[in-house]
Amino acid sequence: MQLRELREYCRRRNWQSDQKYVDVGISGAKERRPELHQLLAEAHRRKFDAVVVWRFDRFAGSVSHLLRALETFRALGIEFVSLSEQVDTTTPTGKMVFTVLGAVAELERSLIAERVKAGMRNAKAKGVQIGRPKAPVNRARVLTLRAKGVSWREICEELSLSKGTAQRATWALPAPKGLPN
Repeated sequence: MQLRELREYCRRRNWQSDQKYVDVGISGAKERRPELHQLLAEAHRRKFDAVVVWRFDRFAGSVSHLLRALETFRALGIEFVSLSEQVDTTTPTGKMVFTVLGAVAELERSLIAERVKAGMRNAKAKGVQIGRPKAPVNRARVLTLRAKGVSWREICEELSLSKGTAQRATWALPAPKGLPN
């Protein structure tokens, strides 16, 4: 029934409805939805000009997912229509609803960012180290190996360090006398 009504809507608008993305037997709340992922990938390749859905909840599993998808469509210049909710970004009213939804999404992102920053400040104030612990580095050994002409790759393999960590170790303090910086 949904596909029939979607096809009828497209026919009335004189839109071609070549492609259908239907995750049969998969709930809209599920994270893994191959057809939805295909739709989003093809949107990025500009394979279509509009997305028409039966209802928001048939398209996206959550409000945040819906808003992210709508933002993507807007950035790509793709129109979005939801038949049941009567949201159509090709109309002035639909654009207004979309703008309001976008503002709500931006507010949600800002509130989440504020809460994360506040939580990190609180943890730091309690003495919790934020981020990964620093890898222990034998700076003298790194400098000695570099002075002998050993490559960064070989040093990293020998000392089990990333290249960035090994290089940062040489920047930390002035090199001991007789060794290069």
